[in-house]
Amino acid sequence: MRSSTVDVVPSGGEAAVASSPQPHPRPRPKKNLAPFWLLTPAALVLLTLTIAPILLLVGLSFTDYDQKSLFTGAFAGVGVSQYASIFTDPEFLWSLVRTVLFATALVAGSLVIGMGVSQLLTRVGRTMRYVVTVVLIFAWAVPNVASSLVWVWLFQPGYGVVNWLLTQARVFGDMTDVNWAESPALAYTAIWLLIVWQAVPFIALTLNAAQTQVPAEYFEAARLDGANEWRIYRMITLHFLKPTLLLVAILSVIWDFNVFNQIWLVSQGGPGNATSTLGIWTYKTAFVGFHLGEGAAIAVVTTAMLMALTAYYIRNLLRSGEEL
Repeated sequence: MRSSTVDVVPSGGEAAVASSPQPHPRPRPKKNLAPFWLLTPAALVLLTLTIAPILLLVGLSFTDYDQKSLFTGAFAGVGVSQYASIFTDPEFLWSLVRTVLFATALVAGSLVIGMGVSQLLTRVGRTMRYVVTVVLIFAWAVPNVASSLVWVWLFQPGYGVVNWLLTQARVFGDMTDVNWAESPALAYTAIWLLIVWQAVPFIALTLNAAQTQVPAEYFEAARLDGANEWRIYRMITLHFLKPTLLLVAILSVIWDFNVFNQIWLVSQGGPGNATSTLGIWTYKTAFVGFHLGEGAAIAVVTTAMLMALTAYYIRNLLRSGEEL
């Protein structure tokens, strides 16, 4: 029979427990402020060059600030009347339509050609791949103002290289004295070629960097199953490129929606207002007509549309990332 033992607590047990030393509380770790101090210069630059101008732009859009205000400093608040006049102005609708259609053509052309160049880089040898990459980087590094001026010279009537080549080809007749900026179709063609030429290097190199990360085992297995190259590209390559394609599409939409330098330097929105997009209309309203308040309101509306479109694309980008 097992005997049970009983622990007897002495009469002074409670006092002993009460008088036992308590553990000291751990000292709270000091906050490391070094990251905040390191981020402060960049935050100040961002605040000064980005956030403050945006706030000033929004505030200006609710005023009647114009050319007289530049000299006298006098202006008055007009509430949302600037926005009401914009949405009732037929020029806003036509500028928006031209912007959307032209941006769609630019994004589609840039993505298709960029995807083709990216695929080409995977098929050429190492030396040729390096040569093509360097050429693309050089083309991408040229400032858009400089490239636009060179483009104007290439399409110049009378002595432009493009006009001379088209004339020598004897396909479109004598193109020597054709002024591309005087025809809406020709002006859009020249500007489209310029912007796509500038956008393709970034898209091609970005997609090629993502394409090289696709495991080669997938391609080998597909070829063993008898899949042709087009089916392999469509079912495997595009599947892995989807997040990168969405990201590149977001950036392309933002850049092409806001394109200004190329259009202004090539056609200045002409002939008439045929190539006048929202960016051109904003510039003419604010800095040609000196209706700065109305121009600020147009810029705010354009920014709001881009933010809504970007939010939609980012949501799809995050969803596609979760699926992969």
